Amino acid sequence: MNQWPDAATTLPCDGTEGALVGRVWRPGLGPSVVAVRETGVYDVTAAFPTVRDLCEAPDPAGRLREARGERVAGLDELLANTPTDTRDPRRPWLLAPVDLQAVKAAGVTFVVSMLERVIEERVRGDASEAAGTRARIRHLIGDDVASLRPGSDRATALKEILVAQGMWSQYLEVGIGPDAEIFTKAPVLAAVGSAADAGVHPSSRWNNPEPEVVLAVSSTGAVVGATLGNDVNLRDVEGRSALLLPQAKDNNASAALGPFLRLFDPGFGIDDVRRATVTLTVEGTDGYRLDGESSMSAISRDPLDLVAQMIGPHHQYPDGAVLYLGTMFAPVEDRDAPGQGFTHHDGDLVTIATPRLGTLVNRIRASDACAPWTFGIADLMRSLTARGAL
Repeated sequence: MNQWPDAATTLPCDGTEGALVGRVWRPGLGPSVVAVRETGVYDVTAAFPTVRDLCEAPDPAGRLREARGERVAGLDELLANTPTDTRDPRRPWLLAPVDLQAVKAAGVTFVVSMLERVIEERVRGDASEAAGTRARIRHLIGDDVASLRPGSDRATALKEILVAQGMWSQYLEVGIGPDAEIFTKAPVLAAVGSAADAGVHPSSRWNNPEPEVVLAVSSTGAVVGATLGNDVNLRDVEGRSALLLPQAKDNNASAALGPFLRLFDPGFGIDDVRRATVTLTVEGTDGYRLDGESSMSAISRDPLDLVAQMIGPHHQYPDGAVLYLGTMFAPVEDRDAPGQGFTHHDGDLVTIATPRLGTLVNRIRASDACAPWTFGIADLMRSLTARGAL
């Protein structure tokens, strides 16, 4: 079984060549904005009290490279001290790389994910019924739906056929209709970073990771960077009713982001996101292993289209937002009993990676067994004020 990550496995393929910003908890000071450089991790909070402030600046990547600050630690030291059960509270540890930004997510942006959401709805969260329903739906609509452009005339025609067959679904509506599904994944400051535990609600019996690329968007709607995310999902809860989406998506430690936010510069931009392939590995304490991948080239809606549906004259985010772009990864192989599909076991190690963004690693625990979320916006403001950063 893989162990917690070190610097070599965490950093992008080009190391610290990119403009990498993160956050670190510094005992006695609180959350600190850091620049990840070849010689270590440097506290740049004096220049940028929050990652939000950096993302709002002109040329965030250039400003981060210019910022000076105290060396906090080596990256290996931070990663080694991040897991909750072995942490020394007297030493710094890694946090999620965003702070005041709203944490949003786009759903049903890949056809495979869309079909699985339809199946969840049809079987009402009963995993044992999923295989038969999956076969019936694929027989009806085929696999060519992957080439559909949402909102197109062809997609509208397919909708009419499905309605006539009694097979229309709210998930097909957002999968091939004109409007994307954009929802709130987690409250501000509630996301966890790499090497932290990620939470699954203890009542869930059918759930899975969702490996995704996540965009950082400024208050003006400009995309300024990207990171990786795990949009932990409770399939049985959402399958009972789409109105239970908040319960399925937003639980303690259920939004993982990291390891760092890579800011856009001449060497890395939105086209690199469009070309990315995101890999996922799940390793259980019992020797179980699952591998999968999502190619961003298969996404049904362009990332910038999703951003435009999230923010604009119709909806503002004064502190910016981060947007999970969705996943095509939907594990259907049986892990336990035949016909039950995949579900997490306590202690699963989930590794999400893509070369230009690095590697995000989280261990799965029940959400009530993860470290509770206790540090909110008021705490952050008091912390920054106390250290003279505001």
